[in-house]
Amino acid sequence: MATALIWDDDPIEYDFGPEHPLRPERVELTVALIRACGFTGGDVQTLPRDAFTETDLARLHTPAYVAAVQRLSRDPHAGGGGAFGLGSSDNPIFRGMHEASMEVCGASVAAARAVWEGTARHAFNPAGGLHHAMPARAHGFCIYDDPAFAIEWLLRHGARRVAYVDVDTHHGDGVQAMFYADPRVLTISLHESGQYLFPGTGFPDEIGSGDARGTSLNVPLAPTTAGEVYLEAFDAVVPPALDAFSPEVMVTQLGCDTHVTDPLAHLALTTDDYVALAERFDRLAERFTGGRWVALGGGGYQIASVVPRAWAIYFARLCGEEVPAEVPWDWLHLAEERVGERPPALFLDGGVRLSPERVAITRRAARDSVEELKRHAFDLLERI
Repeated sequence: MATALIWDDDPIEYDFGPEHPLRPERVELTVALIRACGFTGGDVQTLPRDAFTETDLARLHTPAYVAAVQRLSRDPHAGGGGAFGLGSSDNPIFRGMHEASMEVCGASVAAARAVWEGTARHAFNPAGGLHHAMPARAHGFCIYDDPAFAIEWLLRHGARRVAYVDVDTHHGDGVQAMFYADPRVLTISLHESGQYLFPGTGFPDEIGSGDARGTSLNVPLAPTTAGEVYLEAFDAVVPPALDAFSPEVMVTQLGCDTHVTDPLAHLALTTDDYVALAERFDRLAERFTGGRWVALGGGGYQIASVVPRAWAIYFARLCGEEVPAEVPWDWLHLAEERVGERPPALFLDGGVRLSPERVAITRRAARDSVEELKRHAFDLLERI
């Protein structure tokens, strides 16, 4: 079956302004690179986003919050946004933010629908992954929680068990909160520890509530954790958790702010590690969900030098293509024109140099997190 890229060529309106790190060029350059590499031929379909309405929003966000977003979307100077997390430096108010945020949700729902209905085996919404939005407030650059709406759509249309795996450097707190008491949803987040980084949550003892105890899994990692240690932690948690949970579909948030050069965080992955993660996700989807894999974008703030390469690497795996050694020259020229910097000419970065002592420290911290998580949650998960 085909792979779906959820994309409309209209300009992205989800835009906090030129000084904000979440710039729409990240996603536009990603799609341009995917196309420049020839990944949209063959069985790849480019599909539009689904319509998304206030009725849909009310399934997960509170009426008062949605009303506040609508009001400030019409008049950014109306005031009163602070109680809802709006108007901060993280979440500045912009005209049209309500409509733009609903479009992101519609794109993620389209990805979920394509996979669940069998239009595509895998689907990718590069504009999605806004995983911090809470039921009643904006949070961490996120106004409405599109990954949660993709999951909610799947549950409403017949999925009995959905696994959500989040590899953004920031804890996937919004999605966790939305499904913390829902035993039909397994949420797994590997992230830089909340001891050091926003949002300050995502510890191993956050395991779900009520009948869902054991379905919220968190692996906090130390700063400077590199790919070899990250992948060890991933392998220790994700495959056995999926095996115990038996999901019918997998949703992933593919934030690449884990990269060693990212300006907002402190992990130490490279694009080589994204190749390894993409391979793992593909194998896990084959093994546990019959290939059903809904992929969403997320964080990543090296606008041209990292994000497009990272997500093109994931998309290559989604559509069964090989990652080329070199980034296409025409795309390099386009990226330089758009953002004023020339990205790396090769897809892969190579390894990160860390002292053996530093690697040992981060490995010990990762293993401690994994063991603590298993003590808190794995026996409970196996009984669900």
